[in-house]
Amino acid sequence: MEQIPLPSPIHYELLLQLLERQTMSAVSQNPDLRHQVNQLIITLRKAAVQQKQLEENCHCSSVGIDHRWSINHHVGQVGASD
Repeated sequence: MEQIPLPSPIHYELLLQLLERQTMSAVSQNPDLRHQVNQLIITLRKAAVQQKQLEENCHCSSVGIDHRWSINHHVGQVGASD
């Protein structure tokens, strides 16, 4: 079976750091916006945990994972003459 493309875990970490360190302080005076940002942080944490569970299931099923750093990754890209 072909490897499953998944976002690199660092993507979640970068987004969480941005939201927690910069966005949250920028909206600290607005309770409604602060609540929305907090909900977004919770959602991203849940997504990161779900991806980790998927990766563990793939590992148990001997399915490979290809952590992608961008959507522009193409199989066979190395050595292509385009």
